[in-house]
Amino acid sequence: MYYLVKIKEKVRVPPKEFGEKLDSTILKIVQQEYEGLIDEDLGLIVAVISTGNIGKGKIVPGDGAAYFETELEILVFKPLMHELVEGFVSEVTEFGAFIRFSPIDGLVHVSQIINDYITYDAKLPGFTGKKTRVKLTANDEVLARIVTISLKGNIQNSKIGLTMRQPFLGKEEWQKISIETPSREKTKPKEKYSDKGRIKMPKETKEKK
Repeated sequence: MYYLVKIKEKVRVPPKEFGEKLDSTILKIVQQEYEGLIDEDLGLIVAVISTGNIGKGKIVPGDGAAYFETELEILVFKPLMHELVEGFVSEVTEFGAFIRFSPIDGLVHVSQIINDYITYDAKLPGFTGKKTRVKLTANDEVLARIVTISLKGNIQNSKIGLTMRQPFLGKEEWQKISIETPSREKTKPKEKYSDKGRIKMPKETKEKK
């Protein structure tokens, strides 16, 4: 899920940037330093949108740079467990499909694609269901659910696990396909018998003593 968040940060402006416009300089600095990083509480910082309420610069002895207390408006992405996400298949491998729905691709393991036995076809490339004959290939649009989250420092070290095995997930056309299951035969009402000679008796008739 995406959020717009406002935070306050101290931004270091090096001496070589003193001649430039302060607000645009600070915005450029924080965009280079913050975008793509992952904060434990906020999530992934997708973009720094704007700066505001820039305070007076402070100089630290021994450091020629100036530090400005600045308010930042940032766009963050924080995945939630069991959240439904819409995306498309960005890559298919033998062990699963990568789904692009955020700055971080989520992985649907081969065991979590559909409730059917599936095979990998390198010619597609993609997967085909044995009973349903459904196919999953690159660029297919899908609906999935988040089942595992591991956010570590940056995008490269972070992972999100997805599933499409639950009802109404996967490709939209999959909802029209159902795996045939053997229908249960209607059970006939049990016939009653008398104790003598095992003569059939109507269900409603009570045995006379």
